[in-house]
Amino acid sequence: MPEHPIEISEQAGVRGLHFGSDWIQGAMRIRRPFALELAYTREMMACLLLRPDDGWPRRALLIGLGAGSLAKFIHRHLEQTRITAVEIDPRIAPMAQQYFHLPVDPRRLKVVIADGADYVAGARGRFDLILVDGFGADARPGGLDSAAFYAAARGRLSNSGLLVCNLLGRSRGFSASIARIARAFEGRSVVFPSCDSGNAIAFAAAGDPVDVTLEEMRVRAGDLRRATGLDLRPTISRLQLAKSLPAGRLTL
Repeated sequence: MPEHPIEISEQAGVRGLHFGSDWIQGAMRIRRPFALELAYTREMMACLLLRPDDGWPRRALLIGLGAGSLAKFIHRHLEQTRITAVEIDPRIAPMAQQYFHLPVDPRRLKVVIADGADYVAGARGRFDLILVDGFGADARPGGLDSAAFYAAARGRLSNSGLLVCNLLGRSRGFSASIARIARAFEGRSVVFPSCDSGNAIAFAAAGDPVDVTLEEMRVRAGDLRRATGLDLRPTISRLQLAKSLPAGRLTL
């Protein structure tokens, strides 16, 4: 079990989770406990712009629970989705429930205490969405950023499955991480421009193609904002300004 301390902070109406340092592992605005406070968590949910709104995803796997922001958002707004959250530290889930409003719902939200890389390597089922956001107290992902892990994650995706990874765009190993994901998915991956925080989100697909225009993404973003309050228009604007999408469409 990790030996680092777990600390809770509060400042300007925002509660934060820390692993014995100023590095923030999760945050919640106290007046809006189910909103995605950190920009990179909002960006991870841009996966919802890449698949048609036909009940996708049915099964989601979260590697790294932290304050539970992604789990809470999916649980509240994607009622069709069953969530498995894998967390290496057994202290985290009780803290998330006590301080960050993580729901207790064994029917739709299962928390597994395990090493995320080991879990994915040994899992039997398939998932429509795998969200990877696992960092230790030293801000390193360990085995979650390895060729073996990305290959195993690909094998756990359904035909409509997407892998979404939170990467640190300013880290020394960022380019190598992108390359490992691209190799594991045979080039079917994309990394969005870094957020102001330095986080960069990678998306990868292995089954059904992703082919969506910027205009389609804008329409879906509008629907999502009305339904959940999540505003992904800034993400789309950054994609456009960075000229990240040739011919104005994202294909994977």
